[in-house]
Amino acid sequence: MSDNNELGILARRKIEAEIIKPIYEILVREIGKTRAQAVIGEAIEQAAIDAGQHFARQEPNGADVKSFIALQYLWEKDNALDVKVIDADDQQYNYNVTRCRYAEMYHEMGLGEIGHLLSCARDEKFIVGYAPDVELTRTTTIMQGGACCDFRYRSIKDKA
Repeated sequence: MSDNNELGILARRKIEAEIIKPIYEILVREIGKTRAQAVIGEAIEQAAIDAGQHFARQEPNGADVKSFIALQYLWEKDNALDVKVIDADDQQYNYNVTRCRYAEMYHEMGLGEIGHLLSCARDEKFIVGYAPDVELTRTTTIMQGGACCDFRYRSIKDKA
């Protein structure tokens, strides 16, 4: 998974957003903003679970916190995130994002009101598909006005 020619997640999200934007605008016109956001959110969440499962199948030793950490370059590629790692080991991966080009991009594209659906909401669902024994706790995001995004992943394998 370390092919330097591999498309980073930021570039993928921009392509997807360019496709989703006119669809979202039509949905808002036809069924209203609340329902349009629910439809987009449901589709994106399922896509995130599917993506997590796809990445997990490529892990020869199984998907866990350690293999997830090794994938982070995809989200950070193209200087997409400024990250301050707090803890990173086999049981936990805790970090803060202090600059998010995903949020900046969605706002520039006029999609700030659904940026959280297009990116932030994926994080929890991706890890569900990738490693169900890992959970994400996050209390704030830049996309929704926070000073940072606080990602706290931890293994819950031994949790009874």
